[in-house]
Amino acid sequence: MATGRTHRPATRSRGIPEATVARLPLYLRALTALSERSVPTVSSEELAAAAGVNSAKLRKDFSYLGSYGTRGVGYDVEYLVYQISRELGLTQDWPVVIVGIGNLGAALANYGGFASRGFRVAALIDADPAMAGKPVAGIPVQHTDDLEKIIQDNGVSIGVIATPAGAAQQVCDRLVAAGVTSILNFAPTVLSVPDGVDVRKVDLSIELQILAFHEQRKAGEETAMETAVGDGAQPAATRGDSTDQGPDGDVPAVMPA
Repeated sequence: MATGRTHRPATRSRGIPEATVARLPLYLRALTALSERSVPTVSSEELAAAAGVNSAKLRKDFSYLGSYGTRGVGYDVEYLVYQISRELGLTQDWPVVIVGIGNLGAALANYGGFASRGFRVAALIDADPAMAGKPVAGIPVQHTDDLEKIIQDNGVSIGVIATPAGAAQQVCDRLVAAGVTSILNFAPTVLSVPDGVDVRKVDLSIELQILAFHEQRKAGEETAMETAVGDGAQPAATRGDSTDQGPDGDVPAVMPA
């Protein structure tokens, strides 16, 4: 079976925009759910609704894959699952190492969705000597002293960092030096990597702060609407105002300062 060392996804060479690449997993998740229900075909409108995008954007995204569906029939679910999986590189085996086996790292190790999506947890690594040899999700934890050998022996190109912030950059540097070219970072810090190394950051606190912003805004709008109605004014929502929306009807992303 091929490993992540010998192949890279074809999206860049095919010129697929990064925004489209970011939506492909959403389509795949929706399509997989349809496949599990033995649904043979799906319309662009139905699939777009399930993925949380508008149908025009979906059709544009699929045009980059060379998939246009059949008028009056829609898209073949199984073929799209295969097509998107192939484009994302999920038709091959991707060995992954998780570094930092605290509460979060252990939870990631126990996540059952990796294997079904083309990822194999090849090793769990931690700096605590007391953790060495202890099984987590049926995999014995190995010490960080052996990180480079583990990477080489397993042909790993994807690393997951779930360490405290202070240790993350050093771990990142060692992963990159050992040949890892893609990193999923759960540590609450920004990593510095050389060209050719991709980093995706997952920060739950930032996501919660963004939700808090929207909750605060909704509360303010409700207060303003109640005040306006009490004064006899017409609520803005009934006048067709849509200043908060972008060209596709999406609310622009807002990042905390």
